[in-house]
Amino acid sequence: MAVNPRKFSADGLPTLIGSLPAADHKQALEWILEATPAIPLWPQLPALPKERMLNQFIEGIPGIIETEDSTYYDINTDSFSDEQLAFYEEYLLVAENQENLLASRFQTSDFRAAGLYLLADQSGETGGRFAAVKGQVTGPFTMLTGITDADRKLGYYDSTFRDIVVKGIAMKAAWQVRYLKDAYDLPVFLFIDEPALAGLGSSSFISISVDDISGDLAEVIDAIHNCGGLAGVHVCANTDWDILLNSDLDILSFDAYSFFDKFITCKNLIHTYLEKGSLIAWGIIPTSDPEHIKKETCESLVARWEEQADLLAEGDWNRTTILQQTIITPSCGTGSLSPELAQKVLQLTKEVSAVLRNKYIK
Repeated sequence: MAVNPRKFSADGLPTLIGSLPAADHKQALEWILEATPAIPLWPQLPALPKERMLNQFIEGIPGIIETEDSTYYDINTDSFSDEQLAFYEEYLLVAENQENLLASRFQTSDFRAAGLYLLADQSGETGGRFAAVKGQVTGPFTMLTGITDADRKLGYYDSTFRDIVVKGIAMKAAWQVRYLKDAYDLPVFLFIDEPALAGLGSSSFISISVDDISGDLAEVIDAIHNCGGLAGVHVCANTDWDILLNSDLDILSFDAYSFFDKFITCKNLIHTYLEKGSLIAWGIIPTSDPEHIKKETCESLVARWEEQADLLAEGDWNRTTILQQTIITPSCGTGSLSPELAQKVLQLTKEVSAVLRNKYIK
């Protein structure tokens, strides 16, 4: 097995998936630093309307209208043509010179992502302890199938709006990489959160081309790479894994607790993906069902990971070599859970990682 140099020495380290049910960003970051001190992320609090998935990354994108009750798109307003022109002019400016990114329309403000700025402010105190830092952005497919116009037409089916959103998200991802790299001289993971990819193959998306989805994701991944970041995609259910495993992803994040049986059907493709030095964010800690969270223990989840790793093992791939390219995570964010259950998820993430690293990483 000719394995390329690893893109990052993951070695079973833990990290999280975005959202938390904390009272405020400061409390959330304290939880994060306690549970995942090597690869912290900035916290999202979806209890705040401005930090929900379809709202957090809409600043500076023409055509999106946000009211107190809804978020929708309208490209037929009198001002849209001027806004569209200004958008593309600035897009070309930052695409040609990344130095223009930080002060551009593509920044995410502290009004929308206070946790991002709070994490950056910690760099002087804590940065020396970190192996990497993690950010996240709503993916283009999820954004475009979540936002509709007044006639309930999905944004994905409007080619003008779709191109604006894909380019806007790509540059927002690039901006975030630059911002975090300015705060921390460390590897930056930038996860593209794509829960809507779980709907592929359903009647709702029957006319959507896999090639189009791959192309949109590639545009965002390239923007992350061009700024020196490691690009991840998080999907919290089953999807067409071929799309992601055949992409230029550095990290594939999935719900291993509930959907490993679907994922392992792509075993040969997973091996090819790992041989490129890419990583798996192994979502072995349950988050979707409170009863599962309550019943599981560190011991039961370690055993579950070992069983899954054995199913993936073959040739030179064994538990140790697989763990070397694995990040241990919850299966999804914890923003919809009670604080007590969320804290158990975080504690289990920390404990499972520690036990596996002690057993297999020398």
